Amino acid sequence: MDSKWSKVIIHASAFFAPVLVPILFFLLSVDEEVKRISIQALLFQAVMWLLIFISSLLSFLIIGIPFLIIFGIMTIVVPIIGIVKALGETSWDYPIVGRWV
Repeated sequence: MDSKWSKVIIHASAFFAPVLVPILFFLLSVDEEVKRISIQALLFQAVMWLLIFISSLLSFLIIGIPFLIIFGIMTIVVPIIGIVKALGETSWDYPIVGRWV
């Protein structure tokens, strides 16, 4: 499969299989760029789930509600930006976890 479409599928998997697809692409791909993007996508989803969980706990104190809204929007918007960048064949790293990998 073409590297471009592999990256598009990895970014789009945030909406239908955010854990399974990046793991499969990491294990089956030989392209280092696809492996890097799949690990970033997996880490981004894990970090966002953790941040959403923490902000939902803090929403009882009212302070977590704005963070819950911001992290919820990021969980939707960031993969869409990744899809657009992958279609344009532009190198792009996920925010928050991009420098970890």
